[in-house]
Amino acid sequence: MIYDDLKKNFKKKRISFIYVLYWLMLVYIIAALIFWFIALDGQNIQITNFKKDRLSQNDPQYNEQLAKIKTEEERKTFQYIGEGLTFFILIVAGAVIVFRMVKKQLKIARQQKDFMMAVTHELKTPIAVTKLNLETLQKRQLDHDKQQRLISATLSETDRLNALCNNILLLNAMDFEGYQLAPEEIVLPELINECLNEYKGRYPQRDLKAEVQKNLSVRADRILLKLAISNLLDNALKYSPKESPVKIEAQAEMGTTRISVIDRGSGISESEMKKIFDKYFRGAQKQTKGTGLGLYVTRQIIKQSKGQLSVMSNQPKGSIFTITFFS
Repeated sequence: MIYDDLKKNFKKKRISFIYVLYWLMLVYIIAALIFWFIALDGQNIQITNFKKDRLSQNDPQYNEQLAKIKTEEERKTFQYIGEGLTFFILIVAGAVIVFRMVKKQLKIARQQKDFMMAVTHELKTPIAVTKLNLETLQKRQLDHDKQQRLISATLSETDRLNALCNNILLLNAMDFEGYQLAPEEIVLPELINECLNEYKGRYPQRDLKAEVQKNLSVRADRILLKLAISNLLDNALKYSPKESPVKIEAQAEMGTTRISVIDRGSGISESEMKKIFDKYFRGAQKQTKGTGLGLYVTRQIIKQSKGQLSVMSNQPKGSIFTITFFS
């Protein structure tokens, strides 16, 4: 534990040192640019004064030659200013771009590390529960009810593993444009009931409701839309109390079809609402299980299906995620 803390502090100090060194180098380059301008401008003044000293005031063309020298001095000054500003803008723009790229790469590396830790935990937990349940069934003679509870719990953990694998595989396919949509006409009441029944089997103690308009249908990829709705249901169940209900509403209005997943959980802060659909992002409640992929994958699914995914607060508390398809 102490070793891990020391290692973490060393990495933070190393990154801070790199940032400080980077900005010192930038300041040095800008200082060198300013020194270069001052030196050239001083040289220009010296050359101008030398040319003036060589002029003879008795020369009938004295005023004309003096004006020519001054014009040349001003031209050189403007040239140095223009070149200096050009170099300054290029240096600052390049520095900002490099800084943002490095910062982005460090952020991605940190997110990927958190993601791997989360995936490892998400994989180990259901595997451990499944193994324990199977060992219990193998070693003990249990009555029928206890056997069914253990089997249900094992199937629930299997579904959890399956959902995680689907999200990871789909994410990989979408990132490399390897998934081809298979749109079809989907009867929403049937699909939503199918999703609800699966989650009622996994979470029999939770209050899951549905209000779906009859004869409602959309054209989309059935597998992907089911995964999107399941991800929103899973998110609502994770971030709301066990006694709190979760509801799905689906209706058509004004040329749109809306599917909403409504919960009464802790809600989402204004600052996090802009980030929750980012890859690997997990909100303030990081103690809650998850990988930070569900909402990102869901948004990608709806985007490829020519729809829109949005979120808003559910007063007095909770969140409402809405999938919108346009006719």
